[in-house]
Amino acid sequence: VDDLGWKDTGCYGSSLYETPNVDRLAASGMRFTDAYSANPLCCPTRASIMTGQYPARIGFTAASGHTRGITKHAEKTTAPSDQRAAGPSSLNYLSLDYYTLGEAMKDAGYATAFLGKWHMGHAPYIPENHGFDFVVGGRHHPGPPGRNPQRKFFPPWDKTGTLPENPPPDKHIDDHLADRAVEYIEKHKEHPFFMCYWLYDVHAPFQSKPELIEKWRKRVDSANPQHCPTMAAMIEVMDDSVGRVLDALDANGVADNTVVIFTSDNGGNMYNVADGTTPTNNEPLRSGKGNNYEGGVRIPLIVRWPGKSKPGAVSASVISTVDHYPSILEMTGQSPRQQDHKD
Repeated sequence: VDDLGWKDTGCYGSSLYETPNVDRLAASGMRFTDAYSANPLCCPTRASIMTGQYPARIGFTAASGHTRGITKHAEKTTAPSDQRAAGPSSLNYLSLDYYTLGEAMKDAGYATAFLGKWHMGHAPYIPENHGFDFVVGGRHHPGPPGRNPQRKFFPPWDKTGTLPENPPPDKHIDDHLADRAVEYIEKHKEHPFFMCYWLYDVHAPFQSKPELIEKWRKRVDSANPQHCPTMAAMIEVMDDSVGRVLDALDANGVADNTVVIFTSDNGGNMYNVADGTTPTNNEPLRSGKGNNYEGGVRIPLIVRWPGKSKPGAVSASVISTVDHYPSILEMTGQSPRQQDHKD
């Protein structure tokens, strides 16, 4: 989930948001209390998941995957006046040299699918060239791909070749992703599959279904640190999408043979404004997305591994997003390669 903070779900102690589907996943798997993103921003963390490499090692250290052209990871000796130090420039793409998780799973015989936000470069640095055969969304967009600034989560969407051109005007992008994920699970229930289901919620712009915003507007309490009705509505859409995927695994008889990993790419957003307040609040953690304090890098992580994880288990092990790559390889009986790149 994009920008979902450590405390933005019921099972992690939210004082406002309701997430019955995420909560039931936690009740059936292991919830990690000390999971961390490799970076407080989206692109670097996503690259860490795909490669098992730290962002600084890759050179992808900024949320720059939507910018055009090619920027290099290079030393800089100057910085803006509001920064305390000069840091290197960031890449704006995930190099095709890396042997990604998508490619490893494809080579292991899994059908591979990527649905949702990619944000790791323009073509050719797209999911199809990183091992994913079925793609919905999966382009450079930093948020939802809608062309109307007032309704970016709704059509019309950018023509990327992976999204429908004329969907119903009130079709939320994450509802569309859920539709396609359910179809994919049904089609591949007889074959091992690896699906990255990376929702556009709850990233800016802060928009959601009007009826849900109004529902939550009547329920918020300004004395509660979390009191943004739009964010509550966005989290409800997210939770519904997660529930549809879990239900599809059950309906197709593959839930007991499928590992499910639920997580985020960084802490909750505390620097934008929605409904006259911060979109969320990571209290008691300090700060949020874009900042290296605890609130910017501590994230939810739930893993359901049938036959291995105990229902309702809680772990205080310190986990980073760089751990997903080697862990998934080991879980599926694969050995990691010794070299960093394909060659």
